[in-house]
Amino acid sequence: MDVLKDLELRGLLNQVTDREGLDKKLKEERVVLYCGFDPTADSLHIGNLLMILTLRRFQMAGHIPLALVGGGTGLIGDPSGKANERTLNGPEIVQEWSQKIKNQLSRFLDFSTDIENPAQLVNNYDWLGSINVIEFLRDVGKNFTVNYMLAKDSVDSRIGSGISFTEFSYMILQGYDFLKLTELKNCSLQIGGSDQWGNITAGLELIGKTGDFRAFGATLKLVTKSDGTKFGKSESGAIWLDGTKTSPYQFYQFWLGTADNDVVRFLKYFTFLSLEEIDRLEQEVLAQPEKREAQKVLAAEVTKLVHGSEALESAINITAALFSGNIGELSRAEVEEAFKDVPSTTLESDDVLLIDLLVAVGAAPSKRQARTDIESGAVTVNGAKVTSLEANAGELGRIGDAYLVIRRGKKNYFLVQFA
Repeated sequence: MDVLKDLELRGLLNQVTDREGLDKKLKEERVVLYCGFDPTADSLHIGNLLMILTLRRFQMAGHIPLALVGGGTGLIGDPSGKANERTLNGPEIVQEWSQKIKNQLSRFLDFSTDIENPAQLVNNYDWLGSINVIEFLRDVGKNFTVNYMLAKDSVDSRIGSGISFTEFSYMILQGYDFLKLTELKNCSLQIGGSDQWGNITAGLELIGKTGDFRAFGATLKLVTKSDGTKFGKSESGAIWLDGTKTSPYQFYQFWLGTADNDVVRFLKYFTFLSLEEIDRLEQEVLAQPEKREAQKVLAAEVTKLVHGSEALESAINITAALFSGNIGELSRAEVEEAFKDVPSTTLESDDVLLIDLLVAVGAAPSKRQARTDIESGAVTVNGAKVTSLEANAGELGRIGDAYLVIRRGKKNYFLVQFA
């Protein structure tokens, strides 16, 4: 597998320090490469997913990926792409988040010792945490001029708003990471997002000044949406890889909602489907966009990658039930996942008229309006239309012996749980 060519054909490759040299090296030997992930939260998000999957592509091509968790640099903060100074987190928080990120990364890369090129997890706190500041400034800092650092986009973009010495020194620390990995792991390639170009080339500069080791750097294109909105955000915020922060159903829905103008690109970026299969899906988008086959494949492929087959099956089941209105077919767990963000009310007793319940949960502003909604057929409970003004909550049946799902109109859902 020609991994560089594959990245180019998928529209991913952005910058390479020596394209011909790297291509030759990748074809002639097994290359060790790395990408860093700073623990700035307790979970990675889909903005990180592209880099994780790229490491996986290199591993599938026979190379050895190092997933670096920035337990050390996470204490400093990367100014790249940031308009203002980051809030610094304490060592205990960074250590806790580092472990969670390690666990997430292990779901995507093969760390099996019974293969020829197992992935490895490394944490830069192992070498940054014990640095002697005077030795570091003498041995590493002397290799960087202030003029060189000021010319980097990550620093230059912050000169107007201000940048602390702490964040100013970040590129030196990341450059030192690259140097240490050449020494410890024979790592010769660093990859990153397009905003990491300055940090990557800083590492190459340091490696070049401290020895004759030949190293390379490459960046991937920034993922953008055709309508100009930010990729990786939904109405409820960031799309996390942690299923407790963004449920598999919400995750699936995010990808299912991909615009026609973006879906082919995202299939190339975020799936391992062949380019021939993606071309076929592109023709489906052009010929029958209303079927949204490409979006369904994208959502299924990425959800399975991140959350597994069972979670994908549940997400598809929830989606189908909501579309058809057969909510009563959902399990208790699926109801909890599907309606975690809708207005929820807990009742001690189910001896309450539906009219009163509609008011209690906020589905209707008054009993009068509740009566009108019921009589007009605008109210369903657990997927079944209810038109009787005498309907009692206790007679409507519960999902999983715990929930009533009330829908008023087409999209207004309310969840009732009984204590």
